[in-house]
Amino acid sequence: MSDPLRKYRAKRDPARTPEPVPAEAPVPRGNDDTFVIQEHHARRLHWDLRLERHGVLVSWAVPKGIPPDPKKNHLAVHTEDHPLEYATFSGTIPAGEYGGGSMTIWDRGTYETEKWRDDEVIVVLHGEKARGRFVLFRTDGTNWMIHRMSPADPDWSPLPELVKPMMATPGSLPPERDDDRYGYEMKWDGVRAVVYAEGGRVRALSRNDRDVTATYPELRALGEALGSRQCVLDGELVAFGPDGRVSFGALQPRMHQANPAAIRRLTTQIPVTYLIFDLLHLDGEPTLALPYTERRALLESLELSGPRWGTPPYFAGHGQRALDTSKAQGLEGVLAKLLTSPYRPGRRSSEWIKVKHVLMQEVVIGGWRPGQGRRADTIGSLLLGIPSEHGLRYVGHVGTGFTQAMLADLSTTLQRIERKTCPFTPPPPRAHAKDAHWVAPRLVGEVQFAEWTSDGVLRHPSWRGLRPDKSPEDVVLES
Repeated sequence: MSDPLRKYRAKRDPARTPEPVPAEAPVPRGNDDTFVIQEHHARRLHWDLRLERHGVLVSWAVPKGIPPDPKKNHLAVHTEDHPLEYATFSGTIPAGEYGGGSMTIWDRGTYETEKWRDDEVIVVLHGEKARGRFVLFRTDGTNWMIHRMSPADPDWSPLPELVKPMMATPGSLPPERDDDRYGYEMKWDGVRAVVYAEGGRVRALSRNDRDVTATYPELRALGEALGSRQCVLDGELVAFGPDGRVSFGALQPRMHQANPAAIRRLTTQIPVTYLIFDLLHLDGEPTLALPYTERRALLESLELSGPRWGTPPYFAGHGQRALDTSKAQGLEGVLAKLLTSPYRPGRRSSEWIKVKHVLMQEVVIGGWRPGQGRRADTIGSLLLGIPSEHGLRYVGHVGTGFTQAMLADLSTTLQRIERKTCPFTPPPPRAHAKDAHWVAPRLVGEVQFAEWTSDGVLRHPSWRGLRPDKSPEDVVLES
């Protein structure tokens, strides 16, 4: 009789791995009713499903874990049989060894066999986490799929495909009499991102629903740290300047990059950090209707702290102290969030108030004018607008705050969207429109400025950068 553990032994040296490697001998006989699922942080996170059968553990590697929803099948890769002793194994397999990484027992229990063929296995699992009827069926070679045949738990909700971020209204600190009704967060100067985590993988969407997962590969490790937790997180992607402070300027090169090689290089030069401030879904339960305080308590219970992610604290009450702290740290300001507020997807709500130290405004680029002197061959100023019910309203031009890299990037980008007609309604003053190059009003940027003039024009604006995470329809008058 052939040795069913031959492949298993060939891949492991008992002197180099803590895994059980029994000597070659007749395999023991059990009751063919034990199962174990191990969470395996190897080169890529996966879960190993092992079913006792004829004295060994028949095994499948399941990259996204056991499916909780019968509407979704998960890949299951058939691997070598494991010894029965592996049903109790947890530990760290040394780097460089086969399957190197940490392994823990995610669930175990007993199971019943309904069908066992070479290409199809139907079992009923009786575990603490994995319960119900499942079928494993082969699709091609070692590739199988696992399908949940039992209905999903009636209290379980699938991970939503899209939750649009809730937005704040600009304003000032709440009156002192209402101070203790609010929680105060630092306003981080970065890119808003909603992260969807399931099966150890993440998907990140910007505020305009653009998938930025590949742009910020630092998030991949957050997915692995969450393991089998299923959640939707809301937060801000930030970068730090040379002084160690959050810097929107430092983040700019990361925001526009799509080239995979350049992204890999920039992750070491300008790493980003995900600062998480809300929890919108957790392990099959939507949390949108919960008050802010309960969502924050659930978020903090996850203890999300890692090399490139964290959960900054919020302050219940003491708004002025929070605002002073943000100024001392060189931040934009604070967000005052009503402690009883639910999460209202896609809405700009007065229950959240953004309080800034300086005036900033998102704008839509409608055109540009050439520079003078040494800048004659490049952009001298951008012509800016804000959408209104009558069209794109002209609000002035900006000619300061650019770096050479920004100008080069803008020149290339704006050339692609040039048009012959003015996009503003009404057109800008003739002095501002002289020698202007018009562009399709697709690009959103951000300026810092001193004040609004009486005729609705930005006074002393300075360019901060493009906002590819936002669309023209997102732009509203902030001040």
